[in-house]
Amino acid sequence: MRMRLGPAIEAAFAAAGVQIDLHLIDGRAVRDAVSRALGAPVIVIGGGDGTLGSAADIVAGSGSALGIVPLGTRNHLARELGIPPDLPGAAAVIAAGATRRIDVARANGRGFINNASIGFYPSLVRFRDAQTHRHGLPKWLAAIPASYAAIRRLRHHRLRISGPGMSGDIVTPMLFVGNNRYSLAAGRLGRRDALDDGTLSVFAVGWHRRRALIGFALRTLIGRGDRADDFAAIGDCRSLRVDGRSHGVSIALDGEVMTMALPIVFAIDPCALAVVVPFAEHA
Repeated sequence: MRMRLGPAIEAAFAAAGVQIDLHLIDGRAVRDAVSRALGAPVIVIGGGDGTLGSAADIVAGSGSALGIVPLGTRNHLARELGIPPDLPGAAAVIAAGATRRIDVARANGRGFINNASIGFYPSLVRFRDAQTHRHGLPKWLAAIPASYAAIRRLRHHRLRISGPGMSGDIVTPMLFVGNNRYSLAAGRLGRRDALDDGTLSVFAVGWHRRRALIGFALRTLIGRGDRADDFAAIGDCRSLRVDGRSHGVSIALDGEVMTMALPIVFAIDPCALAVVVPFAEHA
């Protein structure tokens, strides 16, 4: 894969008139590689949202801009910024050099660009990655048995949340914190109207039984999620503290799972990240 990818990337940027210093690295080495590259006008990252989130955490607040080559499965941020999904198109955007600034959200100081979640989703990701490693399945296919395994082992988290306009104890199979507001509307599920509103969007799934959780997921997928019935807590805020009974908890930041000590303090870092975007998006 790398043998084919390297020449394809170099050819795309050469066609766009840009000379690059290409490094093909493992995803776990991204943070160190980006740290070494700080100071360059543009640091281009090829990968999915998890890789981009790790890079954005380092680039945010620096004098460098983040260029994006979408090579992941879903590429949420690239789609929302209007970056073409093909190599030549993404290279042309980076060559043009238009930039805009977007928010970075943080969990105990660790940055993320899309969302963070506690509960069901981190469990699903771990089962999915185990299937991928064990059987060599692509992520989308491994997610099918992983979803079943995660639902079978579903547990509910007793959490205390506190922030401007919201506080209290909740019991939920999944807490979701978005970098800016996420839509539940049909046709716009999982999309954001803005990336620079300076707010966190907080959802806590309210259904406790496995069958009810499946129903919630199906309703949400077709844009029929009900804020009153499906969520134990929901709101927008600039900061949020999440505490629980244990010392730590599994959390997924942009799909990358890690263990984080409780309490977790979420905050928004307004317009901290410069990203290279198409001219239309810049305008």
